[in-house]
Order: sequence, then C-alpha cells, then structure tokens
Amino acid sequence: MLYFRLAAVICIMCLLCFGAVCADNSPKTVKLLTVGNSFSGNAIRYLKDISSAAGDTLILQRADLPGCPMHRHWDNIQKSETDPNEGKAYAMTVNGEAKLFALKDVLTADKWDFVTMQQASILSPDIKTYRPYAKNLYGYFKKHALQAEVMMHQTWAYRVDDPGFGGKDGNSHAKMYKNLTAAYRTVAKELGVRIMPVGDAMYAADIDPTWGYKSPTFDKAAIKPPTIPDQTHSLHVGWYWAKDKEGGDMLAMDGHHANALGCYLAGCVWYESLFGKSVVGNKYVPEGISPADVKYLQAAAHKAVENEKKRK
Repeated sequence: MLYFRLAAVICIMCLLCFGAVCADNSPKTVKLLTVGNSFSGNAIRYLKDISSAAGDTLILQRADLPGCPMHRHWDNIQKSETDPNEGKAYAMTVNGEAKLFALKDVLTADKWDFVTMQQASILSPDIKTYRPYAKNLYGYFKKHALQAEVMMHQTWAYRVDDPGFGGKDGNSHAKMYKNLTAAYRTVAKELGVRIMPVGDAMYAADIDPTWGYKSPTFDKAAIKPPTIPDQTHSLHVGWYWAKDKEGGDMLAMDGHHANALGCYLAGCVWYESLFGKSVVGNKYVPEGISPADVKYLQAAAHKAVENEKKRK
C-alpha cells in the first residue's frame, strides 16, 4: 500500500514539473553567438540586463554585419575557406584589442551554447533567398560549433505606415508578416531547429486593438521640429528629425528597425527562448519605458514563446 502511495506522489510531482510548475529557476550562464545584422542588434539591446535581473549571466559575441543577408555570410565563409586572408569581416576583441576575423574563428573562439541566424529583413518574405544558404550556414555552424544549438531568429514586419508599403505589389504590414513567417517556419522545419518568435510577438502587439500602434493622420509640410507625429506604442523607430543634403531639417522615417519598446519585446522573447525561463515579472525596466508597458510586453513575449512551443 505504501508503495502505491509513493508512486502516486511521484506521478503528481512529475506532472507538475512537466507543466512548468517546478521550473528550474536556478542561475544559468548562456554563451550566445549571433550571426545576423542590425535586427540581431535590436533584439539583444536589453538582453544582458533582462538576464542579469533574473540572476542569470549572458556571454555574448556578435557576428553581425549591417544589412547582411544569409548569402553574404556564406560568401564570406567561402572566401575565408579559399584564402585565410579573405572573408575577415567579423569583429572580436582578443586580449583587449578588437580585430577582424573569419567566421570560423569566431565559431571556435568559445564553447557557444547557441548560435543564431536570420535573413535580412527586406528578403525575409521570399523563401527562395534562404536557399541554399540557411542549410549551408547550419552545416558550417554545426561543423565548427558542434555543441551549440542553432536557432532561427524570426525577424519582424515593417511598421504599418512604412513608406515601402502600398505599392503596385500590394505589399503591406500583414502580407509581409504572413510571408516572412511562412518562410522562417518552413526553413526551420527543414533544418530541424527552433524559432525565436520575435516577429510573432511584434505583430500581435502591433495589431492589438487596445494597446497597438495607431498610425496618425498629419500634415507633413506643416509639422516643425522638434515635434513629431504621435507614435504611442510604436515598436519601430518611425518618424524622426534628420538633416537633408543642404543641412536643413527633414522629417525622416525608419519603419524597419525596432525602437526601445520593440527592442525590449524582442529581448524578452530571446530571454525565454535561450534560458528556458518565463520573463513575466522580470524586474528590469529600461529607461524611458513605463512599468505598465514592461508588464504588457513581458506578457506578449511569453505568449509568443508559449504559442511557438504548442505549434511545435
């Protein structure tokens, strides 16, 4: 009788643990190498702070190049394999001195726990641009960093009012999200890798009828610096003042890159994906972001990661 009671207790404990009630919240150290571009930079902007606030440690090395698509990373690899003096495009600090190295050198510089890759945002909706480069990169990463888990960083759609939308091709915020998501999921399935669903989290927040960004109507000719249009809850940089060729003030738009809110949301997704812990309740609050928005974005990130787990 005692045996059956003990067995029942053990079964209940197992169920609780598999249900994440008994999640391991002990401090963790994660070694991360990103192979991407500025969108990777956006995603990791607050990642160390989020990790530290949870008692965890992030060791980070970037192999990101501005605007870099998968095919250019692969081109650099091929150059370096042919000639050791070529393909040295990746900055790494060794003995306090920053130098350029081939990607192979960066991959073998440490025992990375994770290596991430992504497509350039403008190419992300077109699955043809991933092939054969995603598979080639995956094979190269596993060859030189066998212990690392390779993950796909699902990037995000441009802001709903990005000037590139609405042309003859009928492209839009919704269409870009749909196509890039299909591409990332298809390629991730082919490679057997996990996705960090940043694009899912950002799209869900963008279209949230209560919280999401609402594109304002305004007269661009009438607006004067430093005033900018209302961008409440925008996850993208959006409107900002710049200088034109003559040195005058110009209202410019960046509907591509993430702003502080978008970077924080992406960082929360990355944290959960890499550390296997919930970000909900994390105490780190970036400067300029309200506690209410932090709470919302943590929940949005957690939901996206949990939905990705269920989808898998």
